[in-house]
Order: sequence, then structure tokens, then C-alpha cells
Amino acid sequence: MRALLGKLESALLDERRSLTMDELKAAVELGREATPQLAALAHQVRLDRCGPAVEVEGILSAKTGGCPEDCSFCSQSARFGAPIERMALMSIDDLMAAAAETAALGASEFCIVVAVRGPDRRLLDRVIEAIPLIRCATGLNVAASLGILTPDQADRLAAAGLHRYNHNLETARSFFPAVVSTHSWQERFDTCRLVVDAGMELCCGAILGLGESEAQRLELIDQLRSVDPAEVPINFLDPRPGTPLAGRPLMDPMDAIRWIALFRLALPDVILRYAGGREVTLRQLQALGLTAGINALIVGNYLTTLGRPASDDLEMLADLAMPIGVLSEIV
Repeated sequence: MRALLGKLESALLDERRSLTMDELKAAVELGREATPQLAALAHQVRLDRCGPAVEVEGILSAKTGGCPEDCSFCSQSARFGAPIERMALMSIDDLMAAAAETAALGASEFCIVVAVRGPDRRLLDRVIEAIPLIRCATGLNVAASLGILTPDQADRLAAAGLHRYNHNLETARSFFPAVVSTHSWQERFDTCRLVVDAGMELCCGAILGLGESEAQRLELIDQLRSVDPAEVPINFLDPRPGTPLAGRPLMDPMDAIRWIALFRLALPDVILRYAGGREVTLRQLQALGLTAGINALIVGNYLTTLGRPASDDLEMLADLAMPIGVLSEIV
């Protein structure tokens, strides 16, 4: 173990190169007992490549429920009987009010999220109208997650000043058909490429704990590398009542820490963000993720699930002496 960890450290901190997939596979094969050592190295890499600052973001479900897709983890699918309250598309005034609340937390990013296959004209026009208004009123960078895009839609969002577009690959290509059948992994991949080609930053991440194997997590890491994301959110499955994955157990908390570290070692320069499911998966161990490679987090509530109070996260950052910052300026 010591020899391999030394080789990984030299590659990342001295040679400043990316690890090969064979090196990452060897790191995975060290197993759970190597979690503290992997986490320590990942923290060194995070500080070396990104510094101590943590980017804070708020997200908003601007329309809830009624999605035609069948993503097995998502309570917003119209195909499942998940007990959520459906909500129509928010007005500009409501979007502005939510952005102001996010800005008051010290956040640097505000993400408008709508669970749809892709945006229709009304939705796209609403978001494009909101982008400059929110930026002018709050100073926040504006991000969005609106599903699968066409080239013209990507160009319009970029022209409006959208800072970052979120479109997760979710899981490895080989496992994707076990989770979603109404659209393909390739469609998601193609949207990621469109975002980068249009000049926006790409936010593209994963949900861990869907039933994928460790080999498929490595496959996903390799595929994430190929789309060149600026940000990678790490979600952990929080099984939602009424969805096909409602009965899946939560991911083991120390295994979650291990995989956070492995994602950082594989993607040393990205914004690696704590996202959904961290509260129920890690419980009292959330600070460990911030010393295992995480350098950004979503504060407050998620799309259809509650997070913990933002004040708890801000207190955690203060206890760790990690300042809030805008990481995209240095990545």
C-alpha cells in the first residue's frame, strides 16, 4: 500500500500529471482499509490544485414534478407514484426572490433546475430573461439544469450569460440502461459536449449507490474526464418513496468518503461538490468529505428533499478554517 500511495502522490504533486486508469484501478483495489490514506492524499491534492476555499451554491427547483422521463432515482417522474407536491414554472419575481435568499448566505452561484427531458420555448425564454436580472440584482453567477439541449438552445443560454450548465452523466454508460430507458446515455453525453462547445462551464456529475459496481464507477470517472467538466457534483442515492429504487440501502458512509477521495485523485483540478444525499449517507461524517477532496457544496434544500440548515454548513466551514470563495476564478 505504501509504495502505491507514494507513486500516486509523486504523480499528482511532483509530476503534476493525471493518473492513468490502471493507477486508479490499483487505488480502488487497496480497499476500504486504505480510506484514511486515500483521503489524506486527496486533501493534499485539493489544497495544491484548488486551494482552501470552498464554493457555496444554492439550487432551486423552478418547476416540480411531471417529468416524462423514467430515471429510477427521481421522484419528479410522472411515471412513478412518488408523493411530491407538483408546482408550476416559477415567475421571474419568484426566481429573483430565491436568488436573493441564496446571495444572503454568501453563495457565489445560483442554479435554476427544472426536471424535464429538455426545455420548451416558454421555459427557455423564462430562464434567459432571468439570467441578467439575477446577475444584476445579486451579483451571483447563474447556472441552470434544463435537461437535454439542442445546439441552438446551448448557444442562446451562453449568449444570455449563463455561467455554468449542469447535466450529469449520472452513472456509467454500461449501467445507464438499468436506471433510465426513456433517453440514452449518449444523449446526455452529447449535451455535455454542446455546453462546452458553446463556451459555458460544464457541471457534470454522478449519483453513487444506484447498484453500480466499482468497475462501473471507474468507467464513469473515465467518461467524466472525456467531457472536461469544470465542476463534478457527487450525489449519493437517497431512496425516494414511490420510485423503483425506493428499497435500495444507503451507501456505507466510509465507502462514500473513499469514493470522494478517488474522484479527487482522478479529477484533481475540478470543483468537486457535495450534492444530494450527503446528509443521510454521511450523517455526522460530513466534515470528513471536506478533508477528502470536496471543495464545494450545495447549501439548503435540494429539489424534492430537505438538506440541513445552511447555518450548519457555514459553521462546519468555519470550524475547518475553509473560507468561502469563487473557485472558478482559479480552476
